[in-house]
Amino acid sequence: MVSTDTSVPHPRVAGMDSSDIALFETLIKEASIGFAFFDAKLKCRRVNETLVEIHGVSAERLIGRRPSEVLTDDAATAAAMEAALRQALDEGQSVIDAFDLTVDVAREGGADEDGANEGGAAEGEAGPGTVGTGAPGPDDSLSASVDRTRHWSYSWFPSRGPDGKLLGIVLIVVDVSERRRSEEIIRRKEERYRSLVEASSQVVWVTQPDGQISDDAPEWRSITGQSIDEYLLGGWLAVIHPEDRQRVEAVWQECVQVNRVFEANYRVRTKTGTYRHYDVRAVPIWRGEDVVEWVGANTDVTGQREAEEMRGRLTEQLSAAALRTARLQQATSLLAEALTVAQVVQVITEVGRSAIGADQSAVALLNDDKLVLRIITPGGTQETAPVAPDDIQVSGQTVMSVAVRESRPFLAENPDSLRMQLGGDEPGLFGRQMEERAWVGLPLLAAGAAIGALRFSFMRPREITEEERVFLEALAGQCALAVERALLFEREHKTAEELQRSLLPSDLPQLSNMQLAARYHPATRHVQVGGDWYDAFRLPDDRLAIAVGDVMGKGVLAAAGMGRVRNALRALALNDPRPAAVLAGLDRLFSATEDEEQFTTVAYAVIDPETGVGVLSNAGHPPPLLISPNAPARLSASEPGTPLGWPSQRQQTSFSIESGNTVVFYSDGLVENRRRGVDAGLDELVGVAADAPPEVVADPEIIVDFLVDRMLAGYEQDDDVTVLALHVPPKTA
Repeated sequence: MVSTDTSVPHPRVAGMDSSDIALFETLIKEASIGFAFFDAKLKCRRVNETLVEIHGVSAERLIGRRPSEVLTDDAATAAAMEAALRQALDEGQSVIDAFDLTVDVAREGGADEDGANEGGAAEGEAGPGTVGTGAPGPDDSLSASVDRTRHWSYSWFPSRGPDGKLLGIVLIVVDVSERRRSEEIIRRKEERYRSLVEASSQVVWVTQPDGQISDDAPEWRSITGQSIDEYLLGGWLAVIHPEDRQRVEAVWQECVQVNRVFEANYRVRTKTGTYRHYDVRAVPIWRGEDVVEWVGANTDVTGQREAEEMRGRLTEQLSAAALRTARLQQATSLLAEALTVAQVVQVITEVGRSAIGADQSAVALLNDDKLVLRIITPGGTQETAPVAPDDIQVSGQTVMSVAVRESRPFLAENPDSLRMQLGGDEPGLFGRQMEERAWVGLPLLAAGAAIGALRFSFMRPREITEEERVFLEALAGQCALAVERALLFEREHKTAEELQRSLLPSDLPQLSNMQLAARYHPATRHVQVGGDWYDAFRLPDDRLAIAVGDVMGKGVLAAAGMGRVRNALRALALNDPRPAAVLAGLDRLFSATEDEEQFTTVAYAVIDPETGVGVLSNAGHPPPLLISPNAPARLSASEPGTPLGWPSQRQQTSFSIESGNTVVFYSDGLVENRRRGVDAGLDELVGVAADAPPEVVADPEIIVDFLVDRMLAGYEQDDDVTVLALHVPPKTA
């Protein structure tokens, strides 16, 4: 009997050198494939460790025996192995992939200390988990096939001696688990794809990369009645409705040229001569960087289109009421964002006119003495003259006057109805609109009292239905509430703006050696004033103090907070003008008097106008911009510090403004907005300053406007913008 001990060296075989022996030993011990040698009597004469582990039997049991004598628990596998052996011996040819063996993963754990493998079988016995030959059945779950089993492919190769005589058969067993898993996944995907196509009403077709038909589509031809020759010649385009064909073909050719997904809808002539609606989607199939074909799917949406048409007819019957409801909801949403009276007027007139089809509209508000109605236009506010040409006397006989006096809607469906109710034609503002033929006037009531009137008119006789009247009364109610809110807002805004501007310096110091220029631009988005401010004043020692700050928030509170900080800074600067000392004093004052949530930044500098030498301290404010005609624009590298009130040891930095140079202080509204972050804004500011022409850099009045215009161009200003420039003119010879 041939030795089966593969763990010790074997004696040298004649004709084999050391490399051959090493190769043989490696195959016996380390190869991941299984192999064995069977003689002409089908008995195993050599086996490696991998094959032993696959079958879960010891090498001692295999050597010298036929498969059927060892694999008694798996007769089918033994019979298949011996059949393949006989075939290879009889024919003297290789038998490739004769059968597969599927083994449970639990079989591959090896033997434990007691000699039993992880599957529970003692060495020399067939372990549990041998499933049998062949691939998993269709009912096996994909996860079980992937996670619990391994597949081995068995192939037999005749082995001949130097004289060509057949010595036996070599068995090679290869792990094909990954291949089987991939095949199973592909099979499942194909089954699902076929099921999906069959379950839906889609018709699939294929074309060549250039869009030409290449394969038959029997499902499509069964719908259209085309012969195979007709389909291959004209394809799916040939049966598209003539009104749709040119459009669809143009889009299809464009998609084919640029390899873009094709989506369209069109009508298709069926074999009965009728047309049905189809949606189509076709995608290019890529292989590497090339498109190898197009696959399209047509979906019959005729039922859906017919249902849509029916819904459309039903919707038309209810569209008027639905439109009015939607318009009222739209008005509610838009009025929530309208802050000024002009914005309210614009929303109300546009929504009202579109909802009821009015040709003209107007809103008028009562003046303070409640005697005159003053027309408000979407682009402006009330006229300030005592009686403007378009003013309407409440005592007069007009559509709006009657609605205000009687606090009820005024309806006139034709000129005769208007004359009957007013005693004649309507004079005043709308008297010149002789083409008007129907009118609606509604009072704007707030807390039961009229504050104005809403008016619509039509160029043809028009009867207002009860549903339309309810809608218009609701719209007038929304308008009254919005107008009242806007009036309160405008009064607050005016007060805050006056307060803020009163706290800004009325003029800047006039210096022989320096030029100053400043700009303040309130935000335009919500027309609320904020906490931006700037200041420039002379100190007792004739040095110049410069400050730019920003108090978080909008409205009166922010403006008042700005005033407190500005006044405190002036007081501290007159006592000890050093920037670090002033900001430290503001920190103490801020912590004692302001809310913890308040966020305030300040940049403060003291400059000697004679020498240009200065000192700067920054409390979280954007860095100053340095502009020179002889060097690139740059931002100050001084430490930004923390906002006021935050624990900090204030630092100050010395600097010098050379002749011909400009220093620009600014608020974050110049560089930051909803679409541009502060870092990107700072980079853009430096770039804009670098592009400034020499004549711009030389004049601070021009440079501040230049920076504001360029930085705000293309953006909606949603924050206040403050800019203060200090320029040192070149010294004259």
